[in-house]
Amino acid sequence: MPLRLVAGRHRGRALAAPPDRATRPTGERVREAVFNILAHAGYGPDGDDAVTGAVVLDAFAGTGALAFEALSRGAAEAWLFDSSAAALGFARRNAETLGETARAHLLRADALKPPPARAQATLLFLDPPYRQGLIGPAIKALAIAGWLAPGCLVVAETAADEPAVPGLALLDERRYGIARIGFGRVAE
Repeated sequence: MPLRLVAGRHRGRALAAPPDRATRPTGERVREAVFNILAHAGYGPDGDDAVTGAVVLDAFAGTGALAFEALSRGAAEAWLFDSSAAALGFARRNAETLGETARAHLLRADALKPPPARAQATLLFLDPPYRQGLIGPAIKALAIAGWLAPGCLVVAETAADEPAVPGLALLDERRYGIARIGFGRVAE
């Protein structure tokens, strides 16, 4: 079954994804739940939608499913990092297919050693490989490199049995099967 965007201007459009398990895109049901929370929990500016007009950073982008879902739902632009050329190839194909090459900026980059900031994200997605303790170090590295706007909202996906996300002042946390999604702000 193909991976599809859930809502917004690209609703129902399929995304290219590798057939193997090297990249683990966030599933449609989990993305739908995450974006419903982002739309209705009051985490955005002035307590409104956190996606509309956001500058998104998808720091372990893989296929770009989270970034493209955000663009579909009204984000202003998205920056996609991945250290894998193969994963970025799928993200690039998805940007082209969706007509989002002007708003989706792809960089072969390591979230733990990011390049100097070219934008400041108001919404950060972190979905690294599970059980490697990468979220806390990624938040720190991205902040030091200047990628995170003050008050940046972070959405972090971990395995359900992993410990709490370090470096994050947690606002909410949800479990979906084997995944746990934390919503928070960078701890000061």
